[in-house]
Amino acid sequence: MIRSELIQKISDENPHLFRRDVERIVNTVFEEVIDAMARGDRVELRGFGAFSVKKRDSRTGRNPRTGESVEVDEKHVPFFKTGKLLRDRLNGEA
Repeated sequence: MIRSELIQKISDENPHLFRRDVERIVNTVFEEVIDAMARGDRVELRGFGAFSVKKRDSRTGRNPRTGESVEVDEKHVPFFKTGKLLRDRLNGEA
């Protein structure tokens, strides 16, 4: 599902809301999640999962094409851990 499909589904299920308002709400939620993660905060959506940021240390990697050693800088990457409800539904337990 992409963002526009999510907006359309919410709009269809809530005919009392204008599509532009639903779009603004969805965009605001995503922006808040992004801003929180950029600050290094953890974002938890009960039953769905938790978004956090993990630090990857610098390391020596390899260029797959040439096999040459390459220094890879430290970086921060997003991490998602599923919630119990989501895991259970994916495994047909709920």
